[in-house]
Amino acid sequence: MNNFYKLKRTIIFFILCAVLIIMILVKYAKLSIMPVSPIAKNKTEVERGSIVDRSGFPLAVQTNFYHVGVSVKNIRDNAKLKESFAEKMAPALEMTAPEILAILNTSKSFVYLRKKVTPTMFSDVKKITTENGYNFVSFEKIPGRNYPNHALASQLIGYMGDDGKGLAGIEFSQQEILQPQAMAGDEEPPQSKNIFLSIDANLQYKLEQIAGKTMKNTGAECMMLIAADSRTGEILSYISLPSADLNEYGSSSMEAKIDLPAMSAYEPGSVFKIFTVGIVYDQHGISPNDSFYCDGMYEKRLASGETVRIKCLEHHGWCTPRDGLRYSCNDVLGQISDRINEDDFITRIRMLGFGSRTDVELAGETAGSVKDPGSRLWSARSKPTIAIGQEISVSALQMVQAATAIANSGVPVKLTFIHKITNKDGSVYFEHEPVLKNRVMSKEAADYVLSCMETTATQGTGSRANLRDVAIGVKTGTAQMADKDKGGYSDTDFLSSCMAIFPVDDPQIVLYIVVEKAKGETYGGRIVAPVIGEAADIIIDHLGMSRGGAASLEHSGVIKLSSSSSINIGSEVPDFTGKSKKDLLPLLERTDIHFNINGSGWVKSQNPPPGTKITENMIIELNLES
Repeated sequence: MNNFYKLKRTIIFFILCAVLIIMILVKYAKLSIMPVSPIAKNKTEVERGSIVDRSGFPLAVQTNFYHVGVSVKNIRDNAKLKESFAEKMAPALEMTAPEILAILNTSKSFVYLRKKVTPTMFSDVKKITTENGYNFVSFEKIPGRNYPNHALASQLIGYMGDDGKGLAGIEFSQQEILQPQAMAGDEEPPQSKNIFLSIDANLQYKLEQIAGKTMKNTGAECMMLIAADSRTGEILSYISLPSADLNEYGSSSMEAKIDLPAMSAYEPGSVFKIFTVGIVYDQHGISPNDSFYCDGMYEKRLASGETVRIKCLEHHGWCTPRDGLRYSCNDVLGQISDRINEDDFITRIRMLGFGSRTDVELAGETAGSVKDPGSRLWSARSKPTIAIGQEISVSALQMVQAATAIANSGVPVKLTFIHKITNKDGSVYFEHEPVLKNRVMSKEAADYVLSCMETTATQGTGSRANLRDVAIGVKTGTAQMADKDKGGYSDTDFLSSCMAIFPVDDPQIVLYIVVEKAKGETYGGRIVAPVIGEAADIIIDHLGMSRGGAASLEHSGVIKLSSSSSINIGSEVPDFTGKSKKDLLPLLERTDIHFNINGSGWVKSQNPPPGTKITENMIIELNLES
């Protein structure tokens, strides 16, 4: 031993070792007497609930998708194997062999051949992999969503992303109901729930067919349709076109993803006049027998010397408030707005819900915009202009909710998209009950407006929506849209719309349709009112509502009946009188001639008359009565 190992140093070393050993023993002694901590449980994955229509028809269901991956490093140097693999896999993955080879010819060690493969496709790919011993292929299972009806009610249903979270619509707003968050340590995982929407899938499909046809016929850029039960507030159909295929949501256009009825704020135009008349009537500013003279221009001279002018499309002469709505007269409505002061008018408009969100179960809803009389944006022409549906922005949902007040004798009902919510075992967790809001006008005022809307359907601008065998109240509208580039109003872009409430004697349905930027004809009474009539006809039949009790129905009592033989059309328009609706159905398949069939029963009148020479793309209108 050298001089380093001296006695003193050796003693100190062993003392330190002894202290360290004692400290370790004490630490272990403390740990031995401490209670054992419970082992943390893994976070439990909660299966997402389904979205179905009011009858249980599936709209969004949980499924599994698979990412198909390849370890390229294992086959990089085997060109023959890669070619054989690509040839066999291509049909199963719905790809081409060159596409697969292009993915495999990479410097990466691992690539995905295809993501979000469906269970059916996965089964085929798995079989090929097993049979050929492709041990370099791997599968990654991920939770997903299947939308069996593709684009049906797409903006309402919404979309679930790859992370399992809702990104839009009900999928987003009801995330915690559909898939509550599981917490580590939970003894039992939370249970997801199924949502029964208020819409009827069959009715939604039928009305989407009509909406799509309208878009095509008018060349419109977009369209909205809402049908709601005016007694319960449940929305039975909700359409926003264009729409996105929810199974291909990522590749859809931005326009197809926008929920127009909730998110779009626009000037409603002449449909808003029904609320103006109701408000002023309720304020005792007008009575049914009041007369206003329309000379084609509303004019009001101010104390400052300024003159406010609003043009009317016609010279209507002396008009009652009913006539003002029947002809959609700007001059009369401007004069009616003079019968109420600014503050009361705006207060009553806000009471109807304009300027506030309806708080339906959708995110991103607009509140619209209602001017205040004291704001810098208010001018001398604001009140009469708002009275005819300009200088105010609304949403389609606001318009429908406000219309429920007219349908319900002055009391609006809160709108909803949820019929009920059930637990996984089928028990009811929540069931919708109508939520009546505060009264916004008297029963007398609401009934008067509804009767004026019925007159508009039978004798006014909404006559093309008249059903004849069911009393319907309508109001049409055509509004110039704002020119976002030049400012002011566009000379070419219009918003055409129509509001309907039916049956008039027992209001049950509010139906509202908006067509934006139609090409050619733009008047709501001409392009939207017929669609209202067609849609209302379908709703009445679908819901089994009674027909033939309309107060406006007139009939001679004589119906000419014909045999149910097929209708032959030669070079001239035949006489369709007495033909049943069933007899007419084969005619709808023709592409050279177009038929507009209004009502149900048997043909009472037609346009053009019998004997008219047939021309290509001719439109023949047939009016039926029971």
